[in-house]
Amino acid sequence: MEIMIEEKLREVERTIEVGRSRRERAGKDEYVQLVAVTKNHDVEAMRAAIDAGVTIIGENRVQEAAKKHETLGRDVSWHLIGHLQTNKVKQAVKLFDLIHSVDSEHLLLAVDDAADRIHKVQDILIQVNLAREDSKFGVFKEDLPFLVQKADMMKHVHLSGLMCIAPDYEDVEACRPLFREMYDLFGKLKLLPLFSSEMKWLSMGMTHDYPIAVEEGANLVRVGTAIFGPRQY
Repeated sequence: MEIMIEEKLREVERTIEVGRSRRERAGKDEYVQLVAVTKNHDVEAMRAAIDAGVTIIGENRVQEAAKKHETLGRDVSWHLIGHLQTNKVKQAVKLFDLIHSVDSEHLLLAVDDAADRIHKVQDILIQVNLAREDSKFGVFKEDLPFLVQKADMMKHVHLSGLMCIAPDYEDVEACRPLFREMYDLFGKLKLLPLFSSEMKWLSMGMTHDYPIAVEEGANLVRVGTAIFGPRQY
């Protein structure tokens, strides 16, 4: 298993490098961080990936991450990439270094309060539902400036960028205009006179579409199946 995961990880890394070399919009020299998505994969697989070079683990569910966190035994950064329910915020703030999926003022306030209680400044991304899909979470484009300004005023939240999930198009090339628009939005927010926030990370792209996301400017990609194989249910 360890050899297979390492081989797949190297292939993902090569694909990221190819995408980076093809960039026209983001700088070719900009580093792209890989988030290895371990939802429904066991601790042994996670250890194999970390030992092969993975430095960031991405989990979708707080409870699953908490169980793994107790037994993993590796020094790694933990990212929450799935939807965060308000009743899981306290636990999430204790566990995760970066939360990708803040998508409302209500959730933002809850994260700020939970971080305040443990004297932490929580790094977050705002999730944007650019395609306006009913099946996905995220703030709509027109509501994003308000949420950015709210986050920028928080004492225990550090807004570090944006996240999006593209529709699962049959033709993956159909994702490209959305990723391009997301990069433009990211660039415009960089120009705002923000107080404590920074537009550092643009998290977009998963196993089926991350090569295009990298080409269009992503600097955080969330890849699971291409590294670990199908999820273990």
